[in-house]
Amino acid sequence: MAKEDLKWFYDLATGKVFQGKVSGFETRMGPYDTEEEAHHAISIAAARTEAAEIWDDKED
Repeated sequence: MAKEDLKWFYDLATGKVFQGKVSGFETRMGPYDTEEEAHHAISIAAARTEAAEIWDDKED
């Protein structure tokens, strides 16, 4: 079993969390190390986006 098969993913289309690459990349977020992290994929992405915007604003 590949390491990637043990990672967790979030499907934007269904809102479901799953282990391994079982859906297409178009709606898949991840990989995440834990199921719990995958459940928080949207908030993790939002926090990363906010941090990047703050960093980008400092560069201007």
